[in-house]
Amino acid sequence: MPQPPREPMTSAAKPRPLGRATLIGAGPGDPELLTLKALKALQQADVILYDKLVNPAILELARGGARRIDVGKRCGRHPLSQTAINRLLLEHARAGAHVVRLKGGDPSLFARGGEEIAALRAAGVAVEIVPGISAAFAAAASLGVPLTHRGIARSLHLVAGHGQDDEGLPAHDWQALARSGGTLAVYMGTRTLPELAACLLEAGMAPGTPVVATENASLPDERRIEANLAGIVAAVTAAGLKGPTLILIGDVLSLVAVETILERDAA
Repeated sequence: MPQPPREPMTSAAKPRPLGRATLIGAGPGDPELLTLKALKALQQADVILYDKLVNPAILELARGGARRIDVGKRCGRHPLSQTAINRLLLEHARAGAHVVRLKGGDPSLFARGGEEIAALRAAGVAVEIVPGISAAFAAAASLGVPLTHRGIARSLHLVAGHGQDDEGLPAHDWQALARSGGTLAVYMGTRTLPELAACLLEAGMAPGTPVVATENASLPDERRIEANLAGIVAAVTAAGLKGPTLILIGDVLSLVAVETILERDAA
């Protein structure tokens, strides 16, 4: 009886289908501020590459079988280079995994997410971005004040307090920022705060401009240091802030005192 024709043998294995990547913003730290979309992605992840600033309680929300890899970078201490992180993302995606890159705050804001997206896209890996609540919004919510307010501040400026590879204070247009009349939100600015305050004062910002530095915004150990532009450096130095700190500068912060007075009167 004739046998059916056999499929030709091949020594080359079929290529494994590419996985996918999701860049997730873990927010400022409070697990309750994580978005539903971020939670869903965490529960579908095969591999999670997470930063040092990610609250461990958020990692506990991930799928139990997901592999967790600490790739965290802290100011001045970089266990893994950005190139090495990109390589890990590609390695797991090429192995067919759903790899999640979990970042504090929002992945598109001062998080080098653009470099990771470019590397993944260049390799043909599908990438999704899930935004997170940034520290500026968490700090403002904790203070109970808006970042913009009619008649006080009509703009918001998000500013990096140090440059690439911790090279110091970037060369922002300080005069434009001082003239804007808006609110400045300074990220990663604790170490360069003396230079930053000096630049703004030299550019013409009023010494009495309100400033609030918030450490660990949204977390139980949050601390807030209130001062004016002329006195904020001394106040922050005296407080000895160690955790991630967001610095808000602008007249809209005068509403912090107004809210405190209203709450006291209501009591």
